[in-house]
Amino acid sequence: ICDPSVTDKIGDGWITDLSQIAKLKPLVEDEDARREFMEIKYQNKVRLAKYIKEHNGIDVDPRSIFDIQVKRLHEYKRQLLNILHIMYLYNQIKEHPEMSFYPRTFIFGAKAAAGYLRAKETIKLINSVADVVNNDRSINGKLKVVFIENYRVSNAELIFAAADVSEQISTASKEASGTGNMKFMLNGAPTLGTMDGANVEIVEEVGAENAFIFGLTADQVINYENNGGYDPMQYFNNDPDIRNVLMQLINGTYSNGDFNMFHEIYDSLLNTNCSDRADTYFILADFKSYAEAQKKVEAAYRDSEGWAKMALLNTASAGKFSSDRTIQQYVDEIWHLDKVTIEE
Repeated sequence: ICDPSVTDKIGDGWITDLSQIAKLKPLVEDEDARREFMEIKYQNKVRLAKYIKEHNGIDVDPRSIFDIQVKRLHEYKRQLLNILHIMYLYNQIKEHPEMSFYPRTFIFGAKAAAGYLRAKETIKLINSVADVVNNDRSINGKLKVVFIENYRVSNAELIFAAADVSEQISTASKEASGTGNMKFMLNGAPTLGTMDGANVEIVEEVGAENAFIFGLTADQVINYENNGGYDPMQYFNNDPDIRNVLMQLINGTYSNGDFNMFHEIYDSLLNTNCSDRADTYFILADFKSYAEAQKKVEAAYRDSEGWAKMALLNTASAGKFSSDRTIQQYVDEIWHLDKVTIEE
């Protein structure tokens, strides 16, 4: 987003007053501006693809959709939902090689999860799925999976700028706020997410038609938690796609025949005898809604002009998400100060 072309278009005031980024909104209807914006995005994708090749040894196509989820690895943030859906997509491609499918590159990134067993199991699953998918020549590169190690500021600068899709898929009611979604938005990546945390405010700013919202609401989640009634086995028994994906966790598909490697993940989703109730974060409840939202992402991306408008509008609508604005709101509404002075 710090490309000088932004300053060329609207001046440099936006650098210290992010609300001025809204001056980009009229350019959403400017074909040349949209083309320039998307060319910047493409060059950022080329840059990230080079980083991935150098650090992961994986060739990714910058013309594919860069679908990115980078954040702390935690069960409520539901990286597991993301990778289970990738397994589902892979199954679809294998079963229907003739199907129309826009190439996708799914990128994960997270800090180390020392001492957090389920998080480490999820990281292992992501990398194991990547090993299978990325080395299957029969799918002709339609699907790639990358886990960027040691997620930090220096590679985040590459990642946010290259994102086409911002994955913000925490279980509704669990995310206090989140800031990664704001960084993605500022860099022109529409949000794919639940109505949770700052996603709610992002949708208010950019409009629901310029985001991809899915899943249970916070009220629905809280009702299940307080009153019961959620049975993940219903999804397992009644949805063959979900059942097939979950069975692949325990039949050795992604573990070189080791049936136990991902059995704890399988049990966490279905086994009510675990210490917590099964599927604590409602992954199976939201799975098909998430899959449908992903189909909408693909359809929208195929409309290059429409996508360019959506991407540019996300950037132009990000002015609210500034720490300067937040602090000023504290001054006005919490501290009730006419001015802030710093005494030496």
